[in-house]
Amino acid sequence: MARSGLATAEFLSKRGARVTVSDNRPAAGLDTELRLLAEHSVQCETGGHTVERFLQSDLIIVSPGVPLSIPALERAKQAGIEIISEIELASRYLQGRVIAITGTNGKTTTTTLVGEILRTGGFTVQVGGNIGTPLISLVESSRTESWNVVELSSFQLEAVPAFRPDIAVILNITPDHLDRYRSLDEYAQAKFNIFRNQTGGDFAVLNAEDPRLAAVASEVRSEVFWFSGYREVTRGVGCDGEQMLLRIGDSRQTILPRHSVPLKGQHNLENVAAAISTAHLAGVPSDRIARAVQNFKAVEHRLEPVAEIAGVWFYNDSKATNVDATIKAVEAFESGLILILGGRDKGGNFRDLSLLVRKRVKRLVLLGEAREKIRLQLEGTAPITDASSIDDAVQLSFKQAAVGDTVLLAPACASFDMFQNYEHRGREFKASVARLARGER
Repeated sequence: MARSGLATAEFLSKRGARVTVSDNRPAAGLDTELRLLAEHSVQCETGGHTVERFLQSDLIIVSPGVPLSIPALERAKQAGIEIISEIELASRYLQGRVIAITGTNGKTTTTTLVGEILRTGGFTVQVGGNIGTPLISLVESSRTESWNVVELSSFQLEAVPAFRPDIAVILNITPDHLDRYRSLDEYAQAKFNIFRNQTGGDFAVLNAEDPRLAAVASEVRSEVFWFSGYREVTRGVGCDGEQMLLRIGDSRQTILPRHSVPLKGQHNLENVAAAISTAHLAGVPSDRIARAVQNFKAVEHRLEPVAEIAGVWFYNDSKATNVDATIKAVEAFESGLILILGGRDKGGNFRDLSLLVRKRVKRLVLLGEAREKIRLQLEGTAPITDASSIDDAVQLSFKQAAVGDTVLLAPACASFDMFQNYEHRGREFKASVARLARGER
């Protein structure tokens, strides 16, 4: 009974289906959701999944947070019942062309930027999926002439037997969600479903710097277009150090100077290169692409500048929910960092942060369930302070900072131990910074 589940239930009910929603959570605390579903004559079971209900179904749509390995779904699969994701269901009704974007990190920034570039290019655009609006909720407003720009997580790509985007984008593959997947390879295979159903008339936009993507490129049936934030590529968009360049064979075209990219961090050059590649394939003229990129502002919770207080800057990167995302965030700053880490562990190896922390971080401020694991793995890399809450973390960080320093929230963990989601964590961080600026405790 979360966002995509509620939207799916409503969509199917309006089309005459007999719908049951099954949620592991107890009914207490789900009053709003239950009232909404009752208005659409949807049956509900709470407090667990009844195998018999699953076996009575003709079709099962799985919400992203539910693993396909739960017993009720395993039994349904054995019984030959079709099991699909909300993305697959939406794609069967959606009009217009589809740009699908996935990757461990950078999805939301790239998806938002692609949407902005297409709008600047004069296209009719809808943006949704893992960002904001569920794809199923975009079906009714979709048109044959529109572009649907969709952010997708690995969870959403687990049950997509026929989903076929016109342009599929994979930004990177690094360790994440290893509390759900048995291995990094299993996680990567879920991501690769984004191009499994493509054909020769489609495009796959891949990161030339990612060895897993380079290795899988020969399996892609669509036309591969590369991107890089570090060098030129022979077919795609790269950076020669000074310019963002579009190159197809011997043809080279400058899109915009590197210094005019407004987003902070080397990783964002990769996101911009991916977005430029995608927009070019969609038919946006180069001058419109450049204009949209130059006018783009950082997305909320992604290296978002929050405030400057007494010479100390505060940045919100609450979306850094895995170790690799935190590495990219830290790399965006040279030194003088007070780094706030912690939350719910997703199976990450915090030791991967060691070298960067030694070089650039003055102090670590730890909070949440993963605090002791982080302490164990990063002991000796920088002084460590414990915080009891996000407000406490902001206050303690400011006390340890000097003029010119930066306080960075880039937790390397999920947020669900203390917050509803990473957005909630980021908003609370910003509220704490605002109180600090006003001199409140």
